[in-house]
Amino acid sequence: MRIVVVGDGKVGHALVKELSREGHDVVIIDSRQSVVDETVNSLDVIGVVGNGASYSVQTEAGVERADLLIAATSSDELNILCCLVAKKIGASSTIARVRNPDYSRQLAFLRDELELSLVINPELAAANEIFRILRFPFALKVETFTGGRTELVELKVTGDSQLNDVSLYELEKRYRVKILICAVQRGDDVYIPRGDFILRAGDRIHITGTRPEISTFIKEVGIVSDKIRSTMIIGGGRVAYYLARMMAGSGMRVKIIEQDEKRCIELSESLEKTEIIHGDGSDHDTLADEGIDETDAVVALTGIDEENIIIALYANSKKVKKTIAKVSRSELFRLVENLNVDSIISPKEITADYILRYVRAMQNTTGSNVLTLYRIVEDKAEALEFRVDKRSECIGIPLKDLSLKPDLLVAGITRGNSHIIPRGHDTIEADDRVIIITKNLQLKDLDDILLRG
Repeated sequence: MRIVVVGDGKVGHALVKELSREGHDVVIIDSRQSVVDETVNSLDVIGVVGNGASYSVQTEAGVERADLLIAATSSDELNILCCLVAKKIGASSTIARVRNPDYSRQLAFLRDELELSLVINPELAAANEIFRILRFPFALKVETFTGGRTELVELKVTGDSQLNDVSLYELEKRYRVKILICAVQRGDDVYIPRGDFILRAGDRIHITGTRPEISTFIKEVGIVSDKIRSTMIIGGGRVAYYLARMMAGSGMRVKIIEQDEKRCIELSESLEKTEIIHGDGSDHDTLADEGIDETDAVVALTGIDEENIIIALYANSKKVKKTIAKVSRSELFRLVENLNVDSIISPKEITADYILRYVRAMQNTTGSNVLTLYRIVEDKAEALEFRVDKRSECIGIPLKDLSLKPDLLVAGITRGNSHIIPRGHDTIEADDRVIIITKNLQLKDLDDILLRG
């Protein structure tokens, strides 16, 4: 596919990198010559310097032949204008990054009336992910499928855990719960495990199932999970605003600590049931004065990755039940995983997943489209949800008789209101929603799971 990306910032660059890696013909537009030169020299893409909303610049980039234009500049209005121009020129589809909360309340209008194919708000998406994690405080990460009915939960196996030194066969016999351990990260290695796989301390495991079944399993294996009732948010940016609004609506106590006095006033006027504190959230005395010792969760959302990591580490040292840090630079992800920070979130990575899912679906307009896509275990595996088309070659054949590619697992089947943990005798049927966990990246259709020849 020919894809034009306007804006070579954090989100734009992450998208260009992923789309180029997937083999698409990518053109990047940015007004900064040095930024474009750096991207063109490091990635197999074409660069155009100029205003992405300009007719002449878009024409130079070949937008009239583009399958997709993605506008990811720092300006919402410019992104929307870029998409409008691109549609007039002839681009097949357009995606706009829109961050302003005022616009976020009218996303349906933007999509329908302005003919945008997709509108994505990175901060809102990040807030949704944090909120899911806080509702599952025992988890490192929580992803959702089938409209929120099925969860993919990441946990860490500790030395004193009942999961330690237990095979998956034993686990199934011991705990009669309908969950599936579908991926394991052990050091730098990633496994799609079979029944004889033995879990070890330090493993990061991914579990699929419904929320009630996962909650039951967590209790049965002895993982204590006290409900999060109070949260301290450090940094009052857009992610904090969206998150506070969600949490206050669910009855949690929320406190935001923000250095900028003007921003504090804005937050206090727009947020109900939220305590706004003007202060330095990286200062230990401030955190102590505001009751970090009595807080269930600390979420560090400042604009500085290192500061977020340090705040989360300090909160852990104060025995806070759950710590979450926003980290934008991917080179810091591995460092944070080796430190005592419970969870990290990256708005740009979340945005890239949303858009890659849309691109995969665009590539296959006739088969079993990708509905949901998450990159897991440091991007070494993917979790995908497909809607099964009636023409799929997988339909009606017991899973044990399907010739599947290696390092791939059918992790869940949703049929109507029922969630099925797949066994060898189960079959895939038309209109099912099927969850696939795979190390074979870039699946675009359910039939891509089959081993050919």
